[in-house]
Amino acid sequence: MLRYLPFLLVLAVWIYAFIDVLNTPEKEVRHLPKVVWVIIVLLFGEVLLGPIAWFVTGKVRRPAGGGGSVRGGRGGQWVAPDDNPEFLKSLRDEGPDEKNKDRGSEG
Repeated sequence: MLRYLPFLLVLAVWIYAFIDVLNTPEKEVRHLPKVVWVIIVLLFGEVLLGPIAWFVTGKVRRPAGGGGSVRGGRGGQWVAPDDNPEFLKSLRDEGPDEKNKDRGSEG
């Protein structure tokens, strides 16, 4: 079973890179057209040259956590809800009548 592990890992990286190329918007693809990247990943995937080239140079990478939708006032960094002034303000704005309506409909 262990002798199949390298083959399965290469196959997993190959498939992941192929799906990543297909799901990446055209404007985020660097250096070559998207169609060329698909061909490179498919042709050179077995030896991992295509997927490695795609991961290193083909796609615009964002910093970790860059896709979160909840933003606070600290320069665009992610803020937990209990530290987010906008979220806390929305809780304060919610009147007691709205809270009782929600509780009354539960049971």
